[in-house]
Amino acid sequence: MLNLISDAWIPVRRKDGSRAVIAPWQMADDSLAFPDWPRPDLNIACLELLIGLVFLADPPRDAEDWQDRQSPDPDRLRERFAPFAPAFELMGDGPRFMQDREAFAEDDPNSPDMLFIDSAGGQTIRNNADVMVKRGRYGALEPATAAMALYTLQAHAPSGGKGNRTSMRGGGPMVTLVDPGGGFWPLIWANVPDGAPATVETLPWMRRTRTSERGEQVFPQDAHPVEAFFGMPRRLRLVGGEGRVTGVVQRPYGTDYAGWEHPLTPHYRQKPGAELLPLHPRAGQFGYRNWLGVVLPAPNANDTARRARMAMLWHDRSGGRRADLIVAGWAMDNMKPRDFTFSRAPLLDLPDETAERVEGFVEAASALAVALRGALAPVLAEGEAREAAREEFFARTQGPFEARIAQLTAVNADAQAVARDWLADLRAAALAIFDAQALPGLAERNIRDQQAIVQARSGLTAAFAGYGKLGQGAWAALGLTAPEQKRRKSA
Repeated sequence: MLNLISDAWIPVRRKDGSRAVIAPWQMADDSLAFPDWPRPDLNIACLELLIGLVFLADPPRDAEDWQDRQSPDPDRLRERFAPFAPAFELMGDGPRFMQDREAFAEDDPNSPDMLFIDSAGGQTIRNNADVMVKRGRYGALEPATAAMALYTLQAHAPSGGKGNRTSMRGGGPMVTLVDPGGGFWPLIWANVPDGAPATVETLPWMRRTRTSERGEQVFPQDAHPVEAFFGMPRRLRLVGGEGRVTGVVQRPYGTDYAGWEHPLTPHYRQKPGAELLPLHPRAGQFGYRNWLGVVLPAPNANDTARRARMAMLWHDRSGGRRADLIVAGWAMDNMKPRDFTFSRAPLLDLPDETAERVEGFVEAASALAVALRGALAPVLAEGEAREAAREEFFARTQGPFEARIAQLTAVNADAQAVARDWLADLRAAALAIFDAQALPGLAERNIRDQQAIVQARSGLTAAFAGYGKLGQGAWAALGLTAPEQKRRKSA
């Protein structure tokens, strides 16, 4: 039906805006810009798959080899990929791509809909509770779409009922991709880890599944590093008919991965010395308050946030060349998808002292956002309205934050002056939001409400001046000396 190595099956967009369908070895075509699947999660997973293929068949040995091989070479990729073609058949009697070796009974398959993270599960459908998830969208799939959806589910799988394992990185991991610009191949090559070529036998579907019904786990030392890109937490078999995929059969207790650090995902510790865990996106805009440990390095003394390995490696490989970081992934609430994040941010390497100052900038903004939220109590009800105002505060200060970081990293930067400028940026944004909510119709309010609004604004400006718990905390985070706090007179 489809061989994922030799056949053309990946939709792409060219730099000139035209579209094409390519085989994997053609990724090293200088005219290509980006994958062109109809869903952003498939685009991101497609990039992960292609990166994994290069890591499998032809990775760079070291930074020098990586630098020497930056130019696209489709013929070399075609030659290196060819021996792996037998492992990349989507259907058939032999090994199947990302599918269990055992032939499952196919008398009652699930709909292909189950391959998509935002599709409704059986219990959700029975309870008629599919509000944020959807049912019945994909009664049958073209082989290419089925292959990409299958890979996406295995790579990002959320919890799926008893025995149905999450992905190696948990449900809905954050994916970060270094993008140096220049199109498709530079994006792929920037994210391929160093290593040695693997063999067909290292792929998990080329052997019996390491099942987990008795609590067995697979650690990094138990498998080849390439399994980070080809993990199989779900035991799945596709069912086909008339050239299409018409169903999926699933068994529980696929491989339970433990202790892996995926090279494209940031990790964190809940406290210094604790287990390293994969980071997951939050719903909403990915802005500067989420950058530390993802886009920007966390101070070494912190030891609780670590950027993805490929983000950390970029600086050494490239000699400090500029690049962006693509940040993407499903924000999940246990089994329920909430939002798909897709964002770009500048990838920066900072010395520890500067990273600590940036951490302080974010901490100050977070404290003063709380002050704004509290000040809006006389005019906005608790809940979504005030939370929306807080989100607007972070959105308004995104541009100023990036400008202040540029100033902070300049030669002979005056860190104290930049901190005061950042404080002024935060104050201007907060007061603009407060005034837009509180001032219209102020004269028509009763005197008690007017007094409460005036007092709230006074308290907000006091926080920015360094008074009160939140104001003091913000000034301390910025490395500024807060004014002496006025003591209340005793009665």
